[in-house]
Amino acid sequence: MDQVLAIKQIQDKINKALEQEKACPSDDCSALLQEIASDLDVFLAKGIDFKIVVDSLDDSIFITDKDGLILYVNPAYQNNTGIKYDEVVGRTVQDIIKEGKLFKGGATLDVLKNKKRAFRLATTYKTNAPKVGYTVGVPIFDENGELQQVVVSSRPIQTLRELRKDFQRFLDEATALKESQDNVQMYESADDPILSESLIGSSESLHNVWEMIQKVAPTDASVMINGESGVGKEIVADEIYKMGPRKDKPFVKVNCASIPVNLLESELFGYEKGAFTGASTAGKKGLFEMANNGTLLLDEIGDMPLDLQVKLLRAIQSKEITRVGGTKPIPLDIRFISSTNSDLKQKIAEGTFRRDLFYRLSVIPIHIPPLRDRTEDLEELCNHFIKVYGEHHGRTIHLTQDHINLMKRYSWPGNIRELENVIEYLTICSSGTGSINTDMLENLLNITEDVESNFNEVPLAESMEQHEIARIENALANSRNLREAGKILGGNASTVSRKIKQYGIDYPKSK
Repeated sequence: MDQVLAIKQIQDKINKALEQEKACPSDDCSALLQEIASDLDVFLAKGIDFKIVVDSLDDSIFITDKDGLILYVNPAYQNNTGIKYDEVVGRTVQDIIKEGKLFKGGATLDVLKNKKRAFRLATTYKTNAPKVGYTVGVPIFDENGELQQVVVSSRPIQTLRELRKDFQRFLDEATALKESQDNVQMYESADDPILSESLIGSSESLHNVWEMIQKVAPTDASVMINGESGVGKEIVADEIYKMGPRKDKPFVKVNCASIPVNLLESELFGYEKGAFTGASTAGKKGLFEMANNGTLLLDEIGDMPLDLQVKLLRAIQSKEITRVGGTKPIPLDIRFISSTNSDLKQKIAEGTFRRDLFYRLSVIPIHIPPLRDRTEDLEELCNHFIKVYGEHHGRTIHLTQDHINLMKRYSWPGNIRELENVIEYLTICSSGTGSINTDMLENLLNITEDVESNFNEVPLAESMEQHEIARIENALANSRNLREAGKILGGNASTVSRKIKQYGIDYPKSK
């Protein structure tokens, strides 16, 4: 039974008993009193003594009525401020602040005035030195919406200083949590607004990609999307899903490179209860089951471990999976889309990727060219991102033809994702007039005459590799972790990690 309702019912019975007793003492009255006593016993047995709870808190609790009359302070308030119960209870906040001897500031008066939650600082004077605390005031309303009380909780500001010592650890843990959540994305249907972005550009190479999408999307054929990091592989996968026969079914995306190897199998196939130490007692559905009857995107498929490739191949061939620790096969009907920036044929030659799995997944291969090979799309892409970030940040910029020509000279190792970051940077850091300083753009892209002359002295592929290494090392030196470096480069942590291994970059010494 609701606590407030229970108390009100008992009060109503007490009032009724009192009225009966006044009018005519009787056995009925005694019976009613016995019923009240029984109700109280039940209430006390099942209820929570909220005063004990509040008195046990480390936070200071300070309660007033609707006029600012102080009704209660808990022991933590006395311990944290040095102000005793008898010094404040029964007095008004207004009088105490006016007097200026016990405290000033706080959230109570703001809540009384605005009838809204308030966050304020308060200073108390009863200790050897004044203490500053942060306070949160909350209004309490009755059933008619009238303000009845104000409850303020507070802690010394020193608590914030102590929290600051652990702030970096908190950020790292929050970042790790966010990254783990980013590894998997699930959509119920193609109506999800996040899937509304489309390929942008009118170059012949992009036109060829569009033609292939339109041919393959209406089928159930497995598609392998290949291209460098940042070219838009995920957008191509989204387009295939949106134009396909399963657009009203689930679409699950999993980044095979970002999920720890020891968790990847249980994430994909799920597990039964007690399958391993730490497993949920209820078991867990895998991503294959979540994507059943829909579409599954296996991003960065080239980084999947060999032993898991065998199980993936078996699942595709048999159209069923078995959970980790389970024995019962689960039938599946899934369309597979894969993407990679690796040369899978080279990985096959090296023995790190199965040839039979490659042919299962790559029934229809789609290659997306890098931005440097379709610079005719650059201006259209710039205009798109200028519009997006102009609306987002409430300002706009204008690129001249000279700016566009300058950007076309750049190799764009981060491709479209890097271009997007550059446009957002320019939008935020422009002078406010909308004009872009050419020197700022050159410095941002690291374009100089010396760099260009040096590039001309070596083969194109090698010069691009040197430029990419320099940018990665610079990003690592100016970031605290791989995720930050990825954001600087217009990629993600897994891409940076792969490039570090590819080029043999000395990390973390590069910092």
